[in-house]
Amino acid sequence: MHTPRPTPHAPSPLPQPGTVTLVGAGPGDPELLTFKAVRAIGAATVLLVDDLVGDGVLACASHTARIVHVGKRGGCRSTSQAFIDKLMIAAARAGEVVVRLKGGDPFIFGRGGEEVEHLQAAGIPVQVINGITAGLAAATALGVPLTHRDHAHGVVFVTGHAKPGDAGTDWAQLAATAHQARLTLVIYMGIAGIASIHSGLLRGLPAHTPVAVVHSASLPAQRHALGTLGGLRDLLAREGLGSPAVIVVGDVLRGLAAAAEPSQKTCAA
Repeated sequence: MHTPRPTPHAPSPLPQPGTVTLVGAGPGDPELLTFKAVRAIGAATVLLVDDLVGDGVLACASHTARIVHVGKRGGCRSTSQAFIDKLMIAAARAGEVVVRLKGGDPFIFGRGGEEVEHLQAAGIPVQVINGITAGLAAATALGVPLTHRDHAHGVVFVTGHAKPGDAGTDWAQLAATAHQARLTLVIYMGIAGIASIHSGLLRGLPAHTPVAVVHSASLPAQRHALGTLGGLRDLLAREGLGSPAVIVVGDVLRGLAAAAEPSQKTCAA
């Protein structure tokens, strides 16, 4: 009996004038963009672009589009969030097709939730297109999973960059929970605050817990280093790894760490 092939879904409608679309640009490699993201970028008349979005992603934009760089990088001078909100609202009210192009995924440490709230409060139609988040890209670059039936029953994405005035994460408590529940920790924006992060994690996790630091995941400049939690700060200093970087902590790295012994050298992709 012949089984008919399923009919493909029609592409989602393109963004319309007077709207804003938050688009996840992924970790940097333009080949990791979704089809939906590429179509939205190509339809935009105005793109408000984060600092870590590369030229390869911007090549998807129309040659007539206006590109506004609104750099957002922890620890560096950047455009204020309030000003970015005003730019989006003003451009949409002027009838532009606005794409807010954000590194990684808009809803994972990308302030996408805040931007959606401001746009909705201003009566601006808004949609979100997901992108591959840097933590997932970093693990894939290492060739390891974030979850594994034998090593990790879950994964926690956590930021090392607290909002001003916020006490931030209780690293000791998080580490104790990760140890008890067998969770992988993926720490974003943790380089600047590594001293407190490191000391806190050591109060809840064994010093021999494997760690990896991945700099510029998916990009030609990608580098990574492997070690243990006890030696994390020394590892960063020795290998000269800085932002943008993701720190992965957990037993999913055990096979990779064993393969790298005894040299524990920094690797380049």
